[in-house]
Amino acid sequence: MICRNAAGPAVYRKGAVIMPIYQNLYQTLLPCPIVELRGYLAACGLRGRLYAYLDYNGPTGTARDNLAEGMLALADERGALKPGQPVIEASSGAFALALTLAGQTAGHPVVLTMPEDAPALRQEQLLRLGARILHVPARGGLSAARALARQTAAEKGWYDMNWLANDDNPTFHRRVTGPAIVKSIAREGASIVDTVTIGVGSAGTITGVGETIKAWTNDVRIVAVEPYESQALSGGLTGNHGIPEIGFGLVPENYNAYVVDNVAAVTTADAARAAQRVLRTDAIPASISAGAALHAAAQLLANGTSRSALAVFSGRQSL
Repeated sequence: MICRNAAGPAVYRKGAVIMPIYQNLYQTLLPCPIVELRGYLAACGLRGRLYAYLDYNGPTGTARDNLAEGMLALADERGALKPGQPVIEASSGAFALALTLAGQTAGHPVVLTMPEDAPALRQEQLLRLGARILHVPARGGLSAARALARQTAAEKGWYDMNWLANDDNPTFHRRVTGPAIVKSIAREGASIVDTVTIGVGSAGTITGVGETIKAWTNDVRIVAVEPYESQALSGGLTGNHGIPEIGFGLVPENYNAYVVDNVAAVTTADAARAAQRVLRTDAIPASISAGAALHAAAQLLANGTSRSALAVFSGRQSL
């Protein structure tokens, strides 16, 4: 795992039982498990095999926890991030939460830029966790928030994380998520799955995982999942939708279209139904974004395009 406290856990032995003591929570988050969704498959009347990569065990319940810690570690590794240096980012979503917590534990104050009309409850939550918030006019949106982050970082000597365009994002997934998935699905030089579906938000996961898998084999298709109501990746209309953490209404700079074989558009309603069904059938608390990846994988099995699919679950729901 990429971790600022890279030393492994201390291990104490009591008889034949090994009881590790970890230096921090982030050391416990990887590797993530892959689970076969037999209940969901049966409930949907599908043939084939269906798996989920569960990347949501951190404090925010999303894959952003691993990513935020990993991006801080990579910046520190190459000397771009100095001890105690403030970190600034244009975000108000799950990554903002994850970065605030990872920054605090690593000794880096976190400053977030966002439109003034960002959800009030989320802003209150971020402030309680220790973040500082700088506003831009609502009409400026994400682009204005990113511009303010760049300007402020340059003026004050802060570190601009810039997760939508920073190659540390896909690099984390090239070094961690991608190899973990390949190791899990590889059997005697071949893959037990023929398709991997991944929801696209910042595009770091699909780029890093896609590049890793394609470097290993061309026999696995990579499917990018976006909201039906906001189809930026496929060049369609963009708009409001109800699938948090994917479908930002733009094509992120980190997106590598060359490793993507297909783009699947999933409605908010279908994503929500899939998330609720897999909770009932397999006791997996998938978020709506995870439900979108799951629905896309199930559809490929249903229409015969895939015989064995893996959906990346990047978030969990609160029960």
